[in-house]
Amino acid sequence: MTLPTKARVVIIGGGIVGCSIAYHLGKLGWGDTVLLERKKLTSGTTWHAAGLVRASLYTENLTKLAKYTVDLYTGLEAETGQATGFVQPGSLSIATNPERFEELLRGMDMLHAFDVPAEKVTAAQVQEKWPLMNVDDVLGGVFYPKDGKCNPADTTMALARGARMKGVKIFEDVKVEEVLVENGRAVGVRTPRGTIHADYVVCASGMWSREIGAKLGVNIPLHACEHFYIVTEPMEGMTANLPVMRDMDACAYYKEDAGKLLLGAFEPKAKPWGMDGIREDFAFDELPEDFDHFQPILEGAIHRVPSLEKVGIRKFFNGPESFTADQRYILGPAPELKNFFVAAGFNSIGIQSGGGAGMALAHWIVNGEPPFDLWDVDIRRLMPHMSRKSFLVPRVSEALGLLYAMHWPYRQFESSRNIRQTAFYEDWKAQGACFGEVAGWERPNWYAPPEAIKAGVKPKYQYSYGRQNWFDYCGAECRNTRENVGLLDLSTFAKFLVVGPDAEAELQRICTANVAAVGRAHYTQWLNAKGGIEADLTVTRLRDGRFMVVTAAATATRDWNYLKDNLRPGAQVELVDVTTSFAALGLMGPKSRDVLAKLTDADLSNEGFPFGSTQGIEIGAARVLAQRISYVGELGWELYIPAEFARGVLKLVLEAGATFGLKPTGMHAMDSMRIEKAFRHWGHDIGTHDTILEAGLGFTCDFGKDFIGKAAVEKQRGENVLKRRMVQFAMEDPALLLYHNEPIYRDGKRVGLVTSANYGHTLGAAIGMGYVSNEAGVDADFIKSGRFEIAIAGVRHKAKASLRPMCDPTGARMKV
Repeated sequence: MTLPTKARVVIIGGGIVGCSIAYHLGKLGWGDTVLLERKKLTSGTTWHAAGLVRASLYTENLTKLAKYTVDLYTGLEAETGQATGFVQPGSLSIATNPERFEELLRGMDMLHAFDVPAEKVTAAQVQEKWPLMNVDDVLGGVFYPKDGKCNPADTTMALARGARMKGVKIFEDVKVEEVLVENGRAVGVRTPRGTIHADYVVCASGMWSREIGAKLGVNIPLHACEHFYIVTEPMEGMTANLPVMRDMDACAYYKEDAGKLLLGAFEPKAKPWGMDGIREDFAFDELPEDFDHFQPILEGAIHRVPSLEKVGIRKFFNGPESFTADQRYILGPAPELKNFFVAAGFNSIGIQSGGGAGMALAHWIVNGEPPFDLWDVDIRRLMPHMSRKSFLVPRVSEALGLLYAMHWPYRQFESSRNIRQTAFYEDWKAQGACFGEVAGWERPNWYAPPEAIKAGVKPKYQYSYGRQNWFDYCGAECRNTRENVGLLDLSTFAKFLVVGPDAEAELQRICTANVAAVGRAHYTQWLNAKGGIEADLTVTRLRDGRFMVVTAAATATRDWNYLKDNLRPGAQVELVDVTTSFAALGLMGPKSRDVLAKLTDADLSNEGFPFGSTQGIEIGAARVLAQRISYVGELGWELYIPAEFARGVLKLVLEAGATFGLKPTGMHAMDSMRIEKAFRHWGHDIGTHDTILEAGLGFTCDFGKDFIGKAAVEKQRGENVLKRRMVQFAMEDPALLLYHNEPIYRDGKRVGLVTSANYGHTLGAAIGMGYVSNEAGVDADFIKSGRFEIAIAGVRHKAKASLRPMCDPTGARMKV
């Protein structure tokens, strides 16, 4: 077949994900799509996948994709005439310790909120479902009846056939030698068989994706690791109706395979592969056996399935699969190159994710947006340093094993740390900080106080689902901030200057708030056309034609590109990233004015420095930009300090604060206090498919001006009934803990899900926020008249609900 010279979309890669994208583009009417595979379909990773298909993933929207995949595979054979081998015997996860059981039960609660069946089972019921299993040390488990398994190669061929039926052209043995770029856009590909011009190019190239991206300046941080499984000889009792079984504490999964047992592993420390590149002829290849590496898994498996000791091994398999820096796959439009999309790095869940990911990316290409909020896997979450081998190779070695490790609350990566440090890092370390990592930055999450360190306490996490070792220290930080003054390192905030004659006009069109006033820090949202929240940040007008945007470290790439992409063509605006040019301190608490008064001659009174205002002040030799705002709900200032003066200013602040009870305060305390105040967090409480009115943030909208999304907000406002609203909750039992993703019930009916949570040390209970839905509307009467419960590890517990913040509802403490 002759290669066409033009296509609407060119897809690079013929694994299950590439073929799924092609299939779904065809279904959406884009049959003028071309898929190019360098060797044969499935020849990279897909062919040797274990074929496990789950109806759930880690979050609500990723579970929607997983459920979609199950539904797709259920009918794919009938649609295309190509067998897929898809069956649904269910899957079973077992627990051999109380901590794992709690993890499984909390996950079960979450799945119930997503309408995914999941059943708690006893050890005896585990034995019934898997008769060959030794359950002497099993406490119980969770059974997932909708889960299944398929033949990965056959399923891929079915997707390919379905794509061809819709007009898509698929070519094997055609290597893409170059992605063509013009004026910052991908416009086609060059191959040995000719050039194809295209409107869009998709990289679905598995473990080759990072290399392809690097040539284009596109950041795709993934790397291959060796992945092992064995297949036994035919084994008595291996029947087709056996569910897939996971013994995550032993790092193993078990799958019946045509009367044999397939035993696979996610070992704690994996073996990265291909550090020096992948050879040109690599296709359907296996890697050398490493029995020593797999032996601990096999020994654990013989304990779990004793009859395994009496059966031979037919196949010891080792093949490469790509893993990412944070265990989540990579999807969406590359921010560095227009019309170039990525779907890669599936962390051993490509078969179960293939259908949904293909659907989502096809939708994204055709409609210009994903079908729902996919921030969890959005390529724009990733930072440039993550693609460097010095970071990526150690990180993926850890990340593979974390798939089956305990998914503790607040768990931190241990590898590839200390990549980015704020100016205060050494000072916080000396103060007893325990650091967490976000976007590569090290920032203090909590502090071990001096007396604890003297007693031998180390500032290091001891994880659990109960009160972790830092719980009381965090409580003390919260109380001190509420009663005296806390000092937070806010340097990791992303900071952009927006400069130029058209800066005001452009920001007024993009921001919901009116940002015209000079010397004001304006809290605002950036919306999409549907009124969904694309960003949540502050914009300060420093002077005419000069603004500063401050946003979260995790959303820096995303927000930068949203702003850049929404500037009108020809607008005289320059964007400058000054994140590392300024350190930042948060001075928060009722005595913060007293501390700052010892450092500056500026008038700090309400009249001289009102809430929300911004001024340049002098602290020592530094000129500091001081903003009177707060994310913890207390009187306070954010101090933006030129980096070269940062440590000198910190020393002065610590000295001035000594007599007022100033103490360093970590991110966990800040999170606790902001949730007590019901302050929203983008990525948890608000996102692209949450409207600004549902989120309770309509007060930021200035309807006297035009802004992106205004028409949608006005339309919803005119309906007078909000069917979905953000609500704050407090558990009645102070011993309970919330972490997020717990289902919310009203009068026995499930009405929502906790989006973020922490322990409220001021309120004396676990506090959560979450959206509550009701077709007739969610208002104060609906909240007041209902009996609310939140499910924790399979048990529902009473909770108080409020539309107003439970802590200082009028915000008076910030404005004293």
